[in-house]
Amino acid sequence: MPIYNAPTKDIQFVLHDLLKVSEQDIPGFEDLDRDFTNAVVEEAGKVASEVLHPLNVVGDTEGCVLENGVVRTPTGFKEAFEQMKEGGWTAMDCDPEYGGQGLPYVMHTAAQEPFVSANMAFNMYQGLTHGAYSAIHAHGSEEQKQKYLPKMVTCEWTGTMNLTEPHCGTDLGLMRTKAVPQGDGSYKISGQKIFISAGEHDMAENIIHLVLAKIQGGPEGIKGVSLFIVPKFLVNDDGSLGQRNGVAVGKIEEKMGIHGNSTCVMNYDEAVGYLVGEEHKGMRAMFTMMNEARLGVGLQGYAQAESAYQNAVAYAVDRLQGRDVTGAKNPDGPADPLIVHPDIRRNLMDQKSFVEGARAFTFWGAYLIDRAHKNNDADADGLISLMTPVIKGFLTDKGFEYATAAQQVYGGHGYIEEWGMSQYARDARIAMIYEGANGIQALDLVGRKLAQDGGKHVMAFFEMIKTFIKENEGNEALKKDFLDPLKAASKDLQAAGMYFMQNGMKNPNNALSGSYDFMHMMGHVCLGLMWARMAKAAMEALEAGASDTAFYETKIATGRYYMARQLPATSMHLARINTGADTVMALEAANF
Repeated sequence: MPIYNAPTKDIQFVLHDLLKVSEQDIPGFEDLDRDFTNAVVEEAGKVASEVLHPLNVVGDTEGCVLENGVVRTPTGFKEAFEQMKEGGWTAMDCDPEYGGQGLPYVMHTAAQEPFVSANMAFNMYQGLTHGAYSAIHAHGSEEQKQKYLPKMVTCEWTGTMNLTEPHCGTDLGLMRTKAVPQGDGSYKISGQKIFISAGEHDMAENIIHLVLAKIQGGPEGIKGVSLFIVPKFLVNDDGSLGQRNGVAVGKIEEKMGIHGNSTCVMNYDEAVGYLVGEEHKGMRAMFTMMNEARLGVGLQGYAQAESAYQNAVAYAVDRLQGRDVTGAKNPDGPADPLIVHPDIRRNLMDQKSFVEGARAFTFWGAYLIDRAHKNNDADADGLISLMTPVIKGFLTDKGFEYATAAQQVYGGHGYIEEWGMSQYARDARIAMIYEGANGIQALDLVGRKLAQDGGKHVMAFFEMIKTFIKENEGNEALKKDFLDPLKAASKDLQAAGMYFMQNGMKNPNNALSGSYDFMHMMGHVCLGLMWARMAKAAMEALEAGASDTAFYETKIATGRYYMARQLPATSMHLARINTGADTVMALEAANF
């Protein structure tokens, strides 16, 4: 049986030593002292370890079952969902006007990590509801907010997003789901949506579907898409549930992983729907939901790697195989533990340095969202917009890579289901695909985000790195191991951007062929910046006489590893980008 223990001390380190949340000038942050955040994170970790994690294997093996139009979730899920609701975990950062607790988004993120690590499929039920809540909160009418949000905040009603159709995924302009106005402010929605996570289940009394559809007579393509609220049960004016709407689940998809989540085909047969926001402006509202979801998916990537890593370490310490080439470390036993071997150490250090850097990067992203929303900070909004495809794309690619790396530590046992390691790899795999496949994230980064606002935000990012290096270049302990590698990696990234500027205009394929490499290069630079900042924070804690010296020294050593062994990948990615599109586009389609 796999293990999981929430890394509460690492989470606290990022919140306080790195981000210094209680010192920020963001409304609500002044309440985030160490005692308060520790109480929240510790309790979240307890729920994750004691309630959610034991159900992870249950969800994987049982899956969801469709019976007479109703989806039955795995054993124990319903009871666990009630505990999540009663504990207020679904309402942490929601608006107090609708029953939320009004905490900063960064605290929501801190609590979500243990939940996702413990049971990713289960947590998706509340995670998708949170996204639907955010879209209605940002774009819905006052009447819609009052009608739907209080029950969605508590997850008495859950939410979904309905985008994909059998013939269109990324290219939503091809969608066929139609909306016919009824003259009373409502619309009749007809069509089929696929891959709808939590589309039907038995854990909430109503499900509020957010559905993209085209109003007849509207513009062609993506400009003709509108967003609609389509409840499973219609809601009466007094808030009570009315008749069943014309929406039904066609089937549950059989998937590689996340078996505990009901991924559904949803059929809409003249279902009653209500327009959210303006006609033909549905993508604007949906992106409110998707940008938040993309940060959450990036978190899923590293959170699965964290859980897999914990198990790999435990196995490496326990499993006896071979002898240390420098001398036996377990002379009284038949062999030494796996962890003595350099290649096992390399594997584990790759995992550890990625996960801790990714946590810092994601929490920093959540902090930027708080600053953008609570302070109306346009620069923070632009910066998180730039970082969102990197958080989603890079962290999920690497999260899957390191989930399988953890599996590798087990050798053959990692491939056997009874050890539970394959589930981490299978569950992590979807994060590279949904909420915009990672190739699309790379195209978004290079094709849209770099040039956004005249390139203002990427230049601000480079300036942020430059300023950090300049302010700390007198710190010899930081310079060689952290600042110099960060400077070199940043120069690689800038050189790649310059290549796109010089070669992308005359042949756009020169930029697009290098977009995936650029996304990974930028991911490495972001984690390099996080590690340089964390190393500085750890050094300052040691200088201040911190009692847990081993923790901070380990943090610095882990950062040194990332800077020395992982960050140099930027030069490889730059070399690939500089080859342009010729080799990528050389073959005719018939020759593949």
